[in-house]
Amino acid sequence: MTIALIICGALAREVLDIVQKHGWDAEVFGIPAIDHMFPERIAPDVEKRFLEIKARFDRAIVVFGDCGSRGALDEMLARHSLERIDGPHCYEMYGGQLFHDLMEEEPGTFFLTDFLVRGFNGTVMKGLGLDRFPELKEEYFRHYKRLVYLVQNEESELAAKSRQISEYLGLPLEIRVTGYGLLEERLVEMMA
Repeated sequence: MTIALIICGALAREVLDIVQKHGWDAEVFGIPAIDHMFPERIAPDVEKRFLEIKARFDRAIVVFGDCGSRGALDEMLARHSLERIDGPHCYEMYGGQLFHDLMEEEPGTFFLTDFLVRGFNGTVMKGLGLDRFPELKEEYFRHYKRLVYLVQNEESELAAKSRQISEYLGLPLEIRVTGYGLLEERLVEMMA
C-alpha cells in the first residue's frame, strides 16, 4: 500500500524523523507553514495538494491540526473521505496533557516549538510585521505572562535562541522537553 502524508510545514522535520524512525514506506508532502498566518488558506491548500497526488497513492493521511481553519479543514477532508491526525494544533500534539495544564495554570502563555524557535524571525517577526513596525510588539504581546518552549529535539542552539526570544519579548521563559509526544503516538496508531 502506498501512503501519502500531507503535512503542515511546521511539522516537517519532526514528521520526517518519525517516518524514518519507524521505517514507514510513506511519501511526505508539505503545505507551507505560512498558511497559519492566513488560516483560510489551509483547507484549499491541503485539498489542492491532495488532488495533485491522489492518483499515485492508496491512502492519504493529513498531518495537520485545525490551526484556526474554524472547521474548514475537516469539512474539506470529509468531502474526500480523508483522515486527519487528531488534535487542534501542534502545541497540544507535542504537549498533550502538559499543554492543557499549562494553559489552565496561565492562559496568558505564548508557546514556542522547535519550528518556531528556528524560524522566529521569518514566522513571527516578519509574519506579524514586527520587522517593519517594532512598536507593535507591546500591543501583540500585552496580555502574555510567560513564554513556554515545548522542545522536540534538545539542541543547545535552540535553547539559547529561545532565551534570546524571551528577552526580546520581555517574558519569563520555561523550557519543557516534550519530544514528539502525541504527534508520534497518534501517527503510529494511524499507520498501524
